[in-house]
Amino acid sequence: MRDVDESDPARKRRLTEAAAGALAAMRAGEDDGALDRVAAAVRSAPDSHVDARELMLLLFHECSAMVSALGSGGTTPVKMQVYDDDGHEVPIDEADPPVRTAVRTLLAQVHGDTDGAKAQIEIALTNAAPEEMATLMVQALRWTLRLSDECLSRGLPVPSWLRAG
Repeated sequence: MRDVDESDPARKRRLTEAAAGALAAMRAGEDDGALDRVAAAVRSAPDSHVDARELMLLLFHECSAMVSALGSGGTTPVKMQVYDDDGHEVPIDEADPPVRTAVRTLLAQVHGDTDGAKAQIEIALTNAAPEEMATLMVQALRWTLRLSDECLSRGLPVPSWLRAG
């Protein structure tokens, strides 16, 4: 988890616990509950901007690792698709801004461009409306959940905090 300050174990633990709690709420079908858990964790942090950024980077970092694991020697490649509200596939440049940000952040991480991923999150934190940030967080949580479930079903390693809940 190189995107989170490794020198502060309490902060790292707080971020993984917040992410694990949000994922547990998503597994229970409670998207709003997941966002409530994230918001509570961010509010309790001394610097909420940093924790929101780090939490999203943590999720995208784990998604990237799982995409790499799934694509490594697998029979089924990982394919990124973006859909509109009617369920039709659309080019990334026609997707809603939070979805574009999520795809670009994940692609940057998958290709080892941590700085590019951080830049995408910073742009969103600076310019996005609160509901767009919520959409971005939900997207990161959904991908993390789906990718971890797929890795587990294929017997691939998944960090213990992703399996909890």
